[in-house]
Amino acid sequence: MNRASTTISRDDVDAVKAAGWTDEALYDAITVCALFNFYNKWIDATGVSDMSAAAYLASGERLATRGYASPAEV
Repeated sequence: MNRASTTISRDDVDAVKAAGWTDEALYDAITVCALFNFYNKWIDATGVSDMSAAAYLASGERLATRGYASPAEV
C-alpha cells in the first residue's frame, strides 16, 4: 500500500475480502498504513529523533498502568 498504492486493483480487494476481511477492516488497514507513511516522512523531514530504550520502556509502563489519560484524568 505504501510503495505502490496506485497499483492496488479490484482483484487485490476481492482477494482480501475472500480471506474474510470486511470493508471496515480494509479501510482501517489502509488508513493505518497511510498515517504511518505520513508520520515516518514527517519525522524524517523534520529531524525528530528516536527515543532511547529507557524512554520507550517508561512510556510502555505508563501506558500499561495509566493508559492514554493525562495524569489529571487518572
